[in-house]
Amino acid sequence: MLKGMIDPLLQRTPLYDFHVRHGARIVPFSGWEMPVQYSTIIEEHFAVRQQAGLFDVSHMGEARVIGPDVVRFLDYVMTNTYSPLKVGQAKYTLMCQPDGGCVDDVIVYRMGAEEFFICLNAGNAAKDIEWLREQAKGFAVTVADECKLWAQLAIQGPKAEGILAKLTATPLGEIKRFCFAQGTVAGVDGCIISRTGYTGSPGFEVYIPAAGAETVAEAMLAAGKDEGLKLAGLGARDSLRLEACYPLYGHEISEVISPLQAGLDWVVKFGKTEQFLGQPALNEQRAGGLPSKIIFFKLEDRRIARTGATVFAGDSAVGEVRSGTFSPCLSQPIGSALVRIPEAEQPNLTVDIRGTRIPLMVVSEPFFK
Repeated sequence: MLKGMIDPLLQRTPLYDFHVRHGARIVPFSGWEMPVQYSTIIEEHFAVRQQAGLFDVSHMGEARVIGPDVVRFLDYVMTNTYSPLKVGQAKYTLMCQPDGGCVDDVIVYRMGAEEFFICLNAGNAAKDIEWLREQAKGFAVTVADECKLWAQLAIQGPKAEGILAKLTATPLGEIKRFCFAQGTVAGVDGCIISRTGYTGSPGFEVYIPAAGAETVAEAMLAAGKDEGLKLAGLGARDSLRLEACYPLYGHEISEVISPLQAGLDWVVKFGKTEQFLGQPALNEQRAGGLPSKIIFFKLEDRRIARTGATVFAGDSAVGEVRSGTFSPCLSQPIGSALVRIPEAEQPNLTVDIRGTRIPLMVVSEPFFK
């Protein structure tokens, strides 16, 4: 889409004019007009790994769940467990269908004894909120849609904390990983400052009342000017998350790819006091064996294996690529694939790229740590 063109079906974040002003290339993404890059994806990628990058992630959705049954409700609809969570802490989790497929992957923040805040994926937000409200029947809770109330900025990289510290009196050093504080940033009150991120590099995600988004974004950009901070778009966000082996909904997890197939067993708590939604199906998968699983790979080739490319074991098609990109840190293509078991355990897999079979080198750890 050309800069400035309007598609009435696409939404814009509160920072759309900010992006245009700073020369972003705008593309459609999950129902939104979003910046894919400002300079080059590789420059923005290395800024996050070496200094800092600033992302607009205001397309993400937000919901608030409140009520006396809120902990019991969340323990029912989430694979992770929320009864032990303290105020100021957050947890990554999945929501499952009865058949074990993923409704979405989300982060849940404990705001109070009977109040939680949930960050939802952009393309799923409306669906998720409707689904949560349907599941809430029979529980003494309310599910509030807060998507229009918030903007969200992610400042990521080794210099992110020092840059953000210039703009807030909140003691950032006291916020541990997957914890948060509420405070003022660049004079904007009511922000949620969370030590979380989707890049594999250290940093923060800051939820900002929507009206204050441009004020905070410009202030962060100015505060990081001499620290190497760069504006970064969806292109770098994808290469960064794939280097860290983080899942993307619709790719490594989906309505037909369960948490167990995605290798996310660590957020599925089978030992809960009460059964969670989707648990019987996941119990069956665990007992009977998985039909397929997600693997991560790299290629000793310059060509990228794109989503949908076929994976082979010998002459048999055994899976398909779910994500593929170029890794700036490795200087080679990387990706993920959903591969049939037992072939997923075999060493001699290949991927078809325009009629040529390229060997996959399967990795067991993130490409970047």
